[in-house]
Amino acid sequence: MTQYHPLTEQEAIEYARTIPGLFKSGAALSSREIGDGNLNLVFHISDSETGTSIILKQALPYAKVVGESWPLSLDRARIESEALQIEGALCPDLVPRVYKYDADLALTVMEDLSDHIIMRKGLIERRVYPEFAGHIGRFLAHTLFFTSDLGMNQQDKKLRLAQFINPDLCKITEDLIFNHPYTDADTNSFDAAIRDEVEAIWSDSELHLEVARLRHGFLTHAQALLHGDLHTGSIFVTETSTKVIDPEFAYYGPMGFDIGAVIANLLLNFAGQEGWSPDAESRSKYREYLLQTAKDVWTTFEAEFRSLWNDSGIDRISRTEGFQSIYVEQLMRDTIGYAGCKIVRRVIGLAHVSDIDTIPDAASKERAQRLALSIGKALIKHHRNAVSFDELIEIATKFAR
Repeated sequence: MTQYHPLTEQEAIEYARTIPGLFKSGAALSSREIGDGNLNLVFHISDSETGTSIILKQALPYAKVVGESWPLSLDRARIESEALQIEGALCPDLVPRVYKYDADLALTVMEDLSDHIIMRKGLIERRVYPEFAGHIGRFLAHTLFFTSDLGMNQQDKKLRLAQFINPDLCKITEDLIFNHPYTDADTNSFDAAIRDEVEAIWSDSELHLEVARLRHGFLTHAQALLHGDLHTGSIFVTETSTKVIDPEFAYYGPMGFDIGAVIANLLLNFAGQEGWSPDAESRSKYREYLLQTAKDVWTTFEAEFRSLWNDSGIDRISRTEGFQSIYVEQLMRDTIGYAGCKIVRRVIGLAHVSDIDTIPDAASKERAQRLALSIGKALIKHHRNAVSFDELIEIATKFAR
């Protein structure tokens, strides 16, 4: 079974039997293919007798959403496995355990998180996660700081940067987030009801200039090892636990891209409450929770990041008085700008979010889409002038009135 080919469910079961220390010899194992993404097969392997279960994630050599005409490198499976292991060393409670990586099959065997729920689903159901902001703020601070020039030897960082060159998946980001939504691209997908707003975005040269600046940062600013796709569909949660999954887009880029991705997805659900909240009062209350969570993510990140800088920074010149504040203020501006880009692409571009797309009432869905685009555009245009993260909260609140 060493030559690459997409596994069948039976082959996945047989492979699981070879992992030492997981299943009893002769155990009656069952398999379900549970992947709902565009790039991978995901098998849930379980032993009903003991309750033991694992996940086998296998990269496909193409994007499922398009087919074999969109080829992708299988090396992303290595990148994902190695990123998970780095993240696990820094935040062991916040990522799934990796049991094995098989380069020949582009396969990662990891901890099963079936006792958690995908956060996007939980937010659509209007659940509250009181520990999430603290957890994800700490995850962002530790994974970004300790993979940057601030927290690791600069020459070692250059070698690690080479380890995480990820051209295929970076190309997806470069096109689908920073290019195609701003022109009449074949990959775009949007409802006819909002075509007027989409066409206005296509002709908005002020907006395009700011997106060009942000895209340039994504292309050139190799600050830290990013997760690269840190949305609420890549986070498992319970009320007391948070687990970050799927870092196959990992590469060295601007820190604000990861932070902005988390914030953007909270704001997409904020917009989606047009269709999920049963009345104005409950909508207002849940939106307050989402905005407070967004603010808490940033404040936790900032406090943790500054603490790591002060206590664990290895670069003498970076300790120059005033530099830390300049650096963090720019991170905040980047976060706001990248959050805006992430919001816009999820309404206009190829891959949407169920927070908005599955709203059953057409009028409510259109309101959510227009609200999301208004917030996204405003964040992009304002990001370089922001002096406080509270300005993001103010923008979202203003457009939701």
